[in-house]
Amino acid sequence: MQLVPHNPSDGVYPATGYVHAMEVRGAQRLLFMSGTMGLDPGGTPGATLDEQLDLVWSNIRTILAAAGMTVDHIVRLTSYLRDASYAEANAAARVAALGGRAVPTTVIVAETLVGEWLVEIEVIAAG
Repeated sequence: MQLVPHNPSDGVYPATGYVHAMEVRGAQRLLFMSGTMGLDPGGTPGATLDEQLDLVWSNIRTILAAAGMTVDHIVRLTSYLRDASYAEANAAARVAALGGRAVPTTVIVAETLVGEWLVEIEVIAAG
């Protein structure tokens, strides 16, 4: 599989910390992950945003591993934040989790189903 980022510099605003598009060549499998939250194995949310971000990325790695994949297979993600003030911490956690690799990313501020759920991340992976 080959990942080809497309990040034009003319005629469109610059992408910072992400890429505008990711072309996936030669993938044999696609994995569509539902929104994953910062919950521990018992279903309890982390007490802080940082704890939930640690848990959400741990949960994403676990789900990817069940499909024989790693975070290197992520080709797109969408973050749902309960508050816009979480954007910087969310971006830092994403950059750290992906080892600095940029992927197409969307962040949406939305009311979550449960008030204690501060962040939810939806992933598409290819392999």
